[in-house]
Amino acid sequence: MERYLCIHGHFYQPPRENPWLEAVEVQDSAFPYHDWNERVTAECYATNASSRILDPGLRIREIVSNYTRISFDMGPSLLSWLEKNARAVYQAILEADRESLGLYEGHGSAMAQAYNHLIMPLASSRDKETQVLWGVRDFEKRFRRQPEGMWLPETAADLETLELMAAAGIRFTILAPHQARRVRPMSGKKEWQDVSGARIDPTRAYRLRFSSGRAIDIFFYDGPISGAVAFERLLERGEDFAHRLLNGFSAERSWPQLMHIATDGESYGHHHRHGEMALSFALRFIEGNQLATITNYGWFLEHHPPTHEVQIFPDSSWSCLHGVERWRSDCGCSSGAHPGWHQKWRAPLRASLDWLRDRAAAIYQLRAPAYFRDPWAARNDYIDVVLDRSEDDLGDFFDRHKAKKLARNDWAKAVKLQELQRNAMLMYTSCGWFFDEISGLETVQVLRYAGRVIQLAQEIEESFDPGPFFERLAQAPSNLPEHGDGAAVYRRFVDPALVDLQKVGAHYGISSLFEEYAEDTFIYCYEIERLDFRKSTGGSAALATGRCLVSSEITGDSETVSFAALSLGTHDINCGIRRLSGVKQFKSMTGELHATFERGAFSDVVRLMDIHFGIHSYSLRHLFKEEQRRTLLTLLKETLESSELAYRRLYEENRLLAAFLRETGIPIPKVFFTAADFILNLELKREMESDTVDGGRVRHLLQECRKWDVQPETVGLEFALRHTLERSMEGLAAMPADLRRLEKVEELIGLAAEMPFEVKLWSVQNDYYRLAKTAYP
Repeated sequence: MERYLCIHGHFYQPPRENPWLEAVEVQDSAFPYHDWNERVTAECYATNASSRILDPGLRIREIVSNYTRISFDMGPSLLSWLEKNARAVYQAILEADRESLGLYEGHGSAMAQAYNHLIMPLASSRDKETQVLWGVRDFEKRFRRQPEGMWLPETAADLETLELMAAAGIRFTILAPHQARRVRPMSGKKEWQDVSGARIDPTRAYRLRFSSGRAIDIFFYDGPISGAVAFERLLERGEDFAHRLLNGFSAERSWPQLMHIATDGESYGHHHRHGEMALSFALRFIEGNQLATITNYGWFLEHHPPTHEVQIFPDSSWSCLHGVERWRSDCGCSSGAHPGWHQKWRAPLRASLDWLRDRAAAIYQLRAPAYFRDPWAARNDYIDVVLDRSEDDLGDFFDRHKAKKLARNDWAKAVKLQELQRNAMLMYTSCGWFFDEISGLETVQVLRYAGRVIQLAQEIEESFDPGPFFERLAQAPSNLPEHGDGAAVYRRFVDPALVDLQKVGAHYGISSLFEEYAEDTFIYCYEIERLDFRKSTGGSAALATGRCLVSSEITGDSETVSFAALSLGTHDINCGIRRLSGVKQFKSMTGELHATFERGAFSDVVRLMDIHFGIHSYSLRHLFKEEQRRTLLTLLKETLESSELAYRRLYEENRLLAAFLRETGIPIPKVFFTAADFILNLELKREMESDTVDGGRVRHLLQECRKWDVQPETVGLEFALRHTLERSMEGLAAMPADLRRLEKVEELIGLAAEMPFEVKLWSVQNDYYRLAKTAYP
């Protein structure tokens, strides 16, 4: 009996980019990492690229890439982030697919994904087509080959979507077993067999035929074992995982069996710590003992094509018992984190976005023919610009699709139309409906995309009125009284995030009070060309004035902005922005401002700023989040330093007294304990971040913590020591013959082992393992 095994991982993160900045801003809930993409990469995507197989003594026997041996899809939004922010992991994923081509006779293990994880059965026909084509094109650009399979977000399927996939050259997809309705053999005239209720046999491929004559093959994953990976802690032991997988085979089947599961890729390391190691062990155990042949779907289809055809339940998915209602109604499906909460907001949210999508489509249909011969074909092709926003690629795009010769100042107008459509699709990302509350991060994210659509629509069509959008959104009730409804959530979380070129200019003006910019610089996806700049300082006060050309890398829009920014040494910073018709006027106004500032007449400076630059006023609260934090820390520097001195004095001067109090059983005053807690943890962090860590001092500080009953701040300290170790390891990798560096690394590894918390040595182990196999064979 032929037995084959395939494990599919659906790797995906919801887009977290600020739609105006095209970058992920800091997310405090991901501490000590910058954001959740960075955290999940460290815990899952990177670890699956270098997973451990241990020997009986729990030493590393081998480091392997799971991506080479499993089937996987990875969302384009995630791959785009990895390409920019975790390049080594990104390259390891691409390389793993290349290796799998050799292992499986030209069938790569990577699959494409419908582009931005919207629920396809609920999308318009045009959006379905674009999502499929964009997913294919993104895959081809990254993996340098055509995709054989495509993952549908939430496995949500309908016949139109599946036929569009087949038309795009997709051979197969994966669905949940309960999405199958009935099956029958492809040969003979046997009757259809009802397999509803997840009764389909998951160990073979099935063919779905369309009336057009096209067809697509479908694999229905093993539901119980897939569920056990997600919810039954099956990844705690690799051997248990292997045996559970093998239980999916049956001696009663006479055909070649494909035992396969489909799971969230984040199960392997993020949701379940060391889950990637359980996966590596299971694959090695099964293959090493010749219990089954590890393969992927493309290879299996070539050697064992379908013998049965299938019909599915349309508008069905893997994560909603009610089809696709989770993304449009209060069907009862939720995360379960907040018992008693309703999801009555889901239907009004979708209604508001549907209205906005249709209005955006109408604007596009009206305005796009002025620039594109076939506007919808141009939209389908716009993914090439998204993937490479260079001027050459944009020029090639216009050469292929322009309706007439376009002047350069027409390019920005044409791109805005395409960005209107891109964001109109992004606002349907499935995560916006998946969880429990309309004010949650994921739903606010889709509302931010809606905000970008509204902004672009108003710039393209001045008569555009978003009123009906907000009327519908106001019908979406929050579970939290302080948030009220969807319209209030929008005002609270989306309005402050809105960015235009003047706001970018204000950010540049305010931040220039505290940092030096080059003549040409970038702030996220905006290029700033300095045309004029002057700065005056006096004590803790500063005045900056200037003119700059602000240009969007995304749309090509540009605007000359004049600014005057004033800080009096507190968080109360004021910045005025205006358009000025001439340089002479600017010089006259700013000259008066600086002359007044240098006389120390700050109240007159404020008055003159209001007169000359009070048309658009901005403050520290308008800075982008990360610069806002840096600026506040700069302003707080003296306060923090004096506070540290006070705490240090309290700790040092009362250290012996506290010891005496402990001996006599008298409680230590809380103020002394607070000072010790602050100083000891601060000193530990500084020492662990140092390139010359003093192990003796670290041990002394930890001993002091034990004396004072101070708990080390383990998360931040672990992160600091780990990164110091990683920097030391990078230095050793660059100079492997430097024995002093080797000794220092080994000292740090020894120190890490003594810590009262686990230091994650995954990256250090990777580098050490590679060095051991090359520089120290």
